[in-house]
Amino acid sequence: MSSTIDTPRLSRRNFLQRAAVASMLIGSPVNLALAQRRRTNQGRRVEDIGIQLYSLRQEMAADFEGTLSTLAEIGFKEMEFAGYHGRTVAEVRGILDDLGLTSPAAHIQLAAIRQDLQREIEAAATLGQRYIVVPSLPGDERSGDDYRGHAETLNRAGEACKRAGIKMGYHNHAFEFDILEDGAIGFDILLEETDPELVDFEMDLYWIAEAGYDPIFYFLKYPGRFPMLHVKDRDYSGGMVDVGRGEIDFSTLFTYVETAGFQHFFIEHDNPSDGINSMTYSYNSVSQIRY
Repeated sequence: MSSTIDTPRLSRRNFLQRAAVASMLIGSPVNLALAQRRRTNQGRRVEDIGIQLYSLRQEMAADFEGTLSTLAEIGFKEMEFAGYHGRTVAEVRGILDDLGLTSPAAHIQLAAIRQDLQREIEAAATLGQRYIVVPSLPGDERSGDDYRGHAETLNRAGEACKRAGIKMGYHNHAFEFDILEDGAIGFDILLEETDPELVDFEMDLYWIAEAGYDPIFYFLKYPGRFPMLHVKDRDYSGGMVDVGRGEIDFSTLFTYVETAGFQHFFIEHDNPSDGINSMTYSYNSVSQIRY
């Protein structure tokens, strides 16, 4: 999702700490084995390409059903919502069914989880969603203690979701990888202190690259925790670009599908200049990826 979050340049101390973390991957027997598999297994592709609809928030607000119809014509299969633009969830479900689309997940703000989780669970159940995903954290709730409290919130919400056959999720930006005052990393706290049976994660490939981290480290350290990806590209200058116009090696990252647990691949661009053209280009790029 879009972010107004400041992601300051790495200090030399933070850069060295992050580089030390990434270096743990080099020479790993597991990583070497996976590299060998990559050389021999290049026939797979993403079957059901999805989209995070925040990418088309203006188009959705102007023509909700028409935009979804256009996405279906492009070939998109899975819709990850970020708001329903005044439609009831029953209306949304009817539109999806008519167009042959599904919605595996939605981004729901933390405030809504705190205030009326049951309402969000009922909405997700109506839409057939498997995940309720918290997209970000308030700017004034990002200390180490805050992250531990958020992990508790996610676990409690996850328990309620589990009874409805739904799972909680968390989506990263770059700020979660800032090194905190005690040397901890907020993203690590969330992963360590949430129950894998209750909480999963949606890895945003642009934002982790912007933070200076290698997502493969997390795929290996926390296997099975990443059923959802935000497929977003980044150019050499740090700009967010259409998938295929940047430098992220999606073909390599997708080979970790079994290890990381990928099930849903949602294309996203936070601020495309032409939303439909951007999504069409990215869809075509992802459809051509083999891994």
